[in-house]
Amino acid sequence: MLKHEIFGIPVNALTYQDAVDWVTESVATGRRSWILAINPEKIMKALSDEKLRRLLLQADLFIPDGIGVLWAGKVLGKRFPQRVTGVDFLSLLVKEAATRGWKIFLLGAPPGVSQEVAHDWELKYPSLQVAGHHHGYYKAEEEAQVVAKIRAAAPDLLFVAMGSPRQEQFIVNNRFVLGVPVCMGVGGSFDVLSGRKKRAPVWMQKTGLEWSYRIFLEPSRILRMSALPKFVILVLRRKLGMLKQEGDR
Repeated sequence: MLKHEIFGIPVNALTYQDAVDWVTESVATGRRSWILAINPEKIMKALSDEKLRRLLLQADLFIPDGIGVLWAGKVLGKRFPQRVTGVDFLSLLVKEAATRGWKIFLLGAPPGVSQEVAHDWELKYPSLQVAGHHHGYYKAEEEAQVVAKIRAAAPDLLFVAMGSPRQEQFIVNNRFVLGVPVCMGVGGSFDVLSGRKKRAPVWMQKTGLEWSYRIFLEPSRILRMSALPKFVILVLRRKLGMLKQEGDR
């Protein structure tokens, strides 16, 4: 599968269907796979944090989650056929799981949220097999118990909603012990799907203005979003030849 690099971070050039096909093969073969959603914020963090960069590079499929990634690809001549957002791909995989008989496990978010999301999915897809769920507010010394619970449930897909980089670290630390074919970090998706957090209107998502809606609802995110203009400047400097390849890291 075609893969581009944006400042040293790989991003697959794929569509939703390509990604579903990839997951289908992973489940069928039982290979241990990790799906990572890439956006400008994550790329900028990786540029300044070598430990995080090494962590992210251990993923197997890198989906172009942020509209900024697609823009950067267009500017730098590395085109992506489609934006594949984490929350939409999560919903698509759940629908696919109900159709194909895959078992899913939900890990993360505050107590009760993953259970609520699982219940809503079961109502929407009566054939869906929810192998289990667990909140993400457990203590470090309880992680072994959580891992054992997931392993015993034997899901085909594990969705981890504990924020970055905690969810990525959890997957890297436990992916082979868990025995789950496909693991995917989904950030705050459970909060969105449960209605606790609102997502931007569709027109804002399509025009790349979803970030401004997030700041409007959560002004505290403005510091995190400051990575966006820095990313834009970096891309333009690369385009104009002002940034050498070794400047990626």
